[in-house]
Formats: sequence, structure tokens, C-alpha cells
Amino acid sequence: MRREFESAGLNREDLNNDPVQQFELWFQDARNAGILEPNAMSLATVDESGQPTVRTVLLKYFDEHGFVFFTNYESRKASNIEATHKAAALFPWIGLNRQVSIQGTVRRISKAESFKYFSSRPRESQIGAWVSDQSKAISSRGLLEQKLAEMKRKFGEGKIPLPTFWGGYQIVPDRIEFWQGRPHRLHDRFEYLRTNGEWNIQRLQP
Repeated sequence: MRREFESAGLNREDLNNDPVQQFELWFQDARNAGILEPNAMSLATVDESGQPTVRTVLLKYFDEHGFVFFTNYESRKASNIEATHKAAALFPWIGLNRQVSIQGTVRRISKAESFKYFSSRPRESQIGAWVSDQSKAISSRGLLEQKLAEMKRKFGEGKIPLPTFWGGYQIVPDRIEFWQGRPHRLHDRFEYLRTNGEWNIQRLQP
């Protein structure tokens, strides 16, 4: 299962000096190309024993400070993050022969920021955040559906409050790599490394 990566390639002069602005350009390209869920990212974390875990989450927004996703603060990923404050993320835009990988430290965003996003979610998703003890074992789906019905009765038609155990994390990057597939496996790779608050760019061998 092999194919050649046909693309125009990537040169240093094509890159923005700011990796977040470069990410925004590629993110818009992915959206315009009709990539399914262009904000889907593989998020890797490590627990205290060094065991890595990876799963797919959705990037909800990003700015010059970092990349934000939301989760249950009692989930496995949150437990790993609280133990190490480190994570890596990968955007696999295969349809464009592109990948972006991000590494950095992770911090909780403010409760106000989490509430702002939570309030924008569909009502069903807001209730769902209250239903699941994420990553915990459960004996049947029926119990989840029972709890969903209970929460619907509890909140009725009123506003749904932000759960104390739910909110956002921000990956503050110290390394971002842009990967562009090229023929013969001679791919273009450029790495941004943050040193003393400044971004330095270098080409990596494929």
C-alpha cells in the first residue's frame, strides 16, 4: 500500500515566520479542500509511568497563545495532563499530503472561557457533559441512557450550568512541524522551535 505524494512542495520562503499564522493558512486550505473534520487532531499524552496514550479530539479554537480543546477534567487524558503538563497533537490532512505536529505544555483555560464555549454548544451536548464519567468503566449503555433521561428531567427547560469537572485545555506550543509530502519519499519538513520567546525555523531531512 504505497503511493507517491504529488505536491508543489514547501520552501522556506513560503513560510510565515509565525507558526500559528502558518497553521491558520494551512487550516484554511484544509477547510477549503473539503477535508472531513479538519479540526480533528490526534492528541498524545503520557502518564506518570511513561505509558503513552493517543486519541482523537476536536480543536475548538486557536490563537497566538495556543490550541484549545475541551474535555472532562476527570478523564484519562486530563489525568495524564495534570501529571505531566505535556502533550503532542497531530493534524493528518492526508488529502493534501500534509501533516502538522505540535508539542508543548498544557494549561487549563479560565472557567469564564470554558463557560463561554459550553454555552455555545447544543443543549444535548451540554447535557451529555453531565452524563458521562469519562474513561470510567460502565456495565451497559442502558445505564448511560438512564442517566441521560435523569439529567433531562433534572434540568427541564432551564439553563444548564457548566459542570465543575468539565472545561478547556490549551496546548502552548514550543515546537510545531509542517510536513509536506513529496515524490520518492523526499518530503519537505520544517520545524519551528521556540527559544527564549523567539521562533527559529529549520528544515529537517525526511
